[in-house]
Amino acid sequence: MKKAINFLLVYLILFHFSLLAEEKRILNPNMTLKYNLVPKEVQSLQEMFIKGEFYSRLRLNTFKWDWDTEYPGKTKDNWAMGIGGSLIFKSAYYNGFGAALGLYTTQNPWHMDAEDVGFVKAGKDTFSRYSVVTGDGFGMTVPAEAFIEYKRNKTNFKAGRQIFESFLTKSNDTKMIPNTFEGYSLVSKYFPKTTIKVAYFTKQKLRDHTKFHDVITYAKDLNSDGDIDDPGETWANNDDSASHKGLNEINLKAAGKDIDNSLVIFEVINRTIDKVKLMVNYTAVPELLHYVTGEVHYTVKLGEYKLIPGVRYMKQFDDGAGEVGGANLKEKTAGYDNPNSLDSNLFAARVDLKSKVWAFRLGYSKIADKGDIVAPWRGFPTGGFTRAMGQYNWQANTKSWMIRADYDFDKAKLIPGLKGLVRYVVQDFDDRKPGVQADSNVIHIDLVEKFASIPGLYAKVRLGFVNGDDNIRDINGDLKKGPSYNEYRFEVNYLF
Repeated sequence: MKKAINFLLVYLILFHFSLLAEEKRILNPNMTLKYNLVPKEVQSLQEMFIKGEFYSRLRLNTFKWDWDTEYPGKTKDNWAMGIGGSLIFKSAYYNGFGAALGLYTTQNPWHMDAEDVGFVKAGKDTFSRYSVVTGDGFGMTVPAEAFIEYKRNKTNFKAGRQIFESFLTKSNDTKMIPNTFEGYSLVSKYFPKTTIKVAYFTKQKLRDHTKFHDVITYAKDLNSDGDIDDPGETWANNDDSASHKGLNEINLKAAGKDIDNSLVIFEVINRTIDKVKLMVNYTAVPELLHYVTGEVHYTVKLGEYKLIPGVRYMKQFDDGAGEVGGANLKEKTAGYDNPNSLDSNLFAARVDLKSKVWAFRLGYSKIADKGDIVAPWRGFPTGGFTRAMGQYNWQANTKSWMIRADYDFDKAKLIPGLKGLVRYVVQDFDDRKPGVQADSNVIHIDLVEKFASIPGLYAKVRLGFVNGDDNIRDINGDLKKGPSYNEYRFEVNYLF
């Protein structure tokens, strides 16, 4: 039955014959689906659904990961492929009220053996590891979005399963199924040049999950034996790559903490000061952690160019999480001055120089030598400043430098529809700490092609080359695992 439902959804997406105009949907450079034609206000409840809109997308994602050195039982060269897409219905609005349902699917006709799913890196989001090891197979079909909404005075309120973009919460829709949340949100542009975002979420669904789970709790003791060791237990809750392994179900229960947590968000983006963009964000998991972040960018016009310096400061406050899980995300607290505290902060700075055809960026970030930054909601604390593809450079005492160049071959009238970027990042991790990786240099290349001859067709190639130091010993004298690898990704999106 499950396979029949999966393939039926693929069929519906492939042969969806709604009259969809090209202007209904666009992709931004990281392949996130946006809408620039939305349903209008109607005069009756019946018209609300009759005059709704469908949005369809077909996707193909392939991944190849080649380690420089394989460590038996720990790392293995891996690959993955996902084929599927989404079918989204958005109703028209009646007296400001509307609704939406988004079905997403990813199928894996070619995949690694089930016993090897734990080795799959970037490609793991094309299937659910938990489903594979518990016998439900590789395919996923998920109603990742399902919400009602109310719009009035440039303010939108949503209740249900939804995408929510803020500093620390992102859809991160670069693979098959986006990261979504369950709860309530309000986004308002009522005040001039100001966007206010407020949210209260009780659940999260990561890209490789079929069910919504806790926003921060890692793993589940499914058989109630007091250990997290059976197949799938580590993948049954918030197992994001940036999750805190110490904030697991067993540790939280032992400390008398809640395992049904919530995520509270308040964010303001303001442009009332000429040439200045300000962002202030407050995010909290009550009784565990809260964060306060400020960011400012200033634009200087230099003829046909723009010079845009910017800074970001983030403060992480420990409200009890450190005592439960420790200062390190992997529970390896050697080398930390206070092994039971997650108090920390992050400083990042960048400067952009842009023209109509090209852009150049210099970026820097520094994490305090305190606790690691906890951010398992797909919003990357160093994103936009020093983060490159697949990198997590926000652990304690990490310094990173980045050079990035973007070029629009289409606007330069060289290659129609082609855009590209290249990043070079130097990541200086703390050599003493066993719980962080060895130093590395990263080269990341993106090429995105929009085919004018086939409206709605986009293709993207992503290449990552990581050269790491394989001769670093930690505070215990143990040699750190070499982090060098090459990664190759290919993605196709067809919107219709």
